[in-house]
Amino acid sequence: MTEVGIGIEIGRVDEIPVGEGRTFAVDGDQIAVFRLRDGSLRAIDAVCPHKGGPLADGLADDRVVVCPLHGYTFDMRTGIEAGGADLSVRTYSVSAVDGAIRITRCESRLC
Repeated sequence: MTEVGIGIEIGRVDEIPVGEGRTFAVDGDQIAVFRLRDGSLRAIDAVCPHKGGPLADGLADDRVVVCPLHGYTFDMRTGIEAGGADLSVRTYSVSAVDGAIRITRCESRLC
C-alpha cells in the first residue's frame, strides 16, 4: 500500500488528449485523470459506483464528468454526484511535474 500523502508518478500528460480522460492503474486501483481544456488536470476514481461505468470515457467539462452508462454526473473537485444521488467517487490531488502526472494518495477521502 502506498504511504499516506506521498506523490506517485502515474503517467505522462501527453498520454491524455486535451478535453479527455484516461484510466491509470495505481496499486490495484483504477484512477481516471482528465486533462481539461485549460491544461489543468483532475483525478477521480475511474469506476462509477452505480454500475461500474468507465468514468474516463465520460464527457467532461471544467467541473464535472458524466458517466457514459447511466448519466450520473460527478463533480471532479469534490467527487459528489451533482444531481443529488447518494453516490460519490474519491478525488485525488494531481499535478504535472516536468510532463509527468503525479497524484497524491491518501487513506481518507480528504487529503
